[in-house]
Amino acid sequence: MGARGDDMAVTINVLVADDSALMQRIITKLLESEPGIRVVGTADDGRQAIECVGRLSPHVVVMDIDMPNMDGLAALQHIMQQRPTPVVMVSGVSDASATLRALELGAIDFVAKPSGPISIDLYEVRDELIAKVKLASLADPAPIEAESIRAPLPPAFQSPSGRLCLVAIAASTGGPQTLGHIFRQLPSGLPTAILVVQHMPAGFTATFAERLDRHSPVNVREARDGETIRSGVAYVAPGGVHMAVVKEGRGPVLRMEETPPVNAVRPSADVLMSSVALVAGRSSVGIVLTGMGKDGSDGLAQIKRAGGATIAQDEESSIVFGMPGSAIGQGVVDRVLPLLEIPAALVDAVRHCAGEVKPQ
Repeated sequence: MGARGDDMAVTINVLVADDSALMQRIITKLLESEPGIRVVGTADDGRQAIECVGRLSPHVVVMDIDMPNMDGLAALQHIMQQRPTPVVMVSGVSDASATLRALELGAIDFVAKPSGPISIDLYEVRDELIAKVKLASLADPAPIEAESIRAPLPPAFQSPSGRLCLVAIAASTGGPQTLGHIFRQLPSGLPTAILVVQHMPAGFTATFAERLDRHSPVNVREARDGETIRSGVAYVAPGGVHMAVVKEGRGPVLRMEETPPVNAVRPSADVLMSSVALVAGRSSVGIVLTGMGKDGSDGLAQIKRAGGATIAQDEESSIVFGMPGSAIGQGVVDRVLPLLEIPAALVDAVRHCAGEVKPQ
């Protein structure tokens, strides 16, 4: 699936799909205020969006979710199946599950309208919208095929040493669908806690954790400040705060910290992974998945220095290769793997750090 190498000097042609003529005009004006972006068409509903994608071949589609005749989710699914094109959802829908479903269906990212379906204050998110459209133009929109990643895994097991392994996973753009596929492949009973940083705004991570939990043998939930980390549970960092691990008398505990952003993001994988390396040492595993930027590289380096295992997703299977590419470039990755092989590699690393087997 690797990220595209298009020259950003090339004009990015965008299709805008929104049932509000006013929102079409506002989005068009904001996008075309940036040199190198041109709106080549507009659509009033999902059916028109599908027709325009076929006729205009835009580089990126900016699409609302709540539209008449055919909504954005149905149109997105059709586009991904028939003519995969990078899509950025721009929606006033308050139900986070609809937005997360869009990401699962293949949308590259989303931007929330500040004040609902008709947001005349959309200029407040102009920079975010433009940045995500530019990023989407570089991403490979090819959908992840569930059947193609069903790798066989060992049965559930328990650690003979009783040692708790900590797995820290970092993901950003393309992460929701990638994490969804990984979690579906994991066996139950893993003697590890999994700690996830997915770059996502506050208000979405609880629903994201619930969706992962429904489709995974692993117990997944949004992390809470002060809770003791338990084996067999996966904790998703809440949007808007850093998540770190600290060692207390009763064992490792999660702490949520409202300290400044790191790598321009909060939560940051570097914050999480650095704390995991400090607390778990050689019983730590760090995994960096698809995403823009370099978050996770420094944290992965600390896990490696502590004697833990480090894994990065390869370029071909990454929707955006920024984060794993940065970690690989720093020389802190033990194994570079396609998405197909990451669930089994995670299990193998856990078996090793739990003292059951030697690493492969």
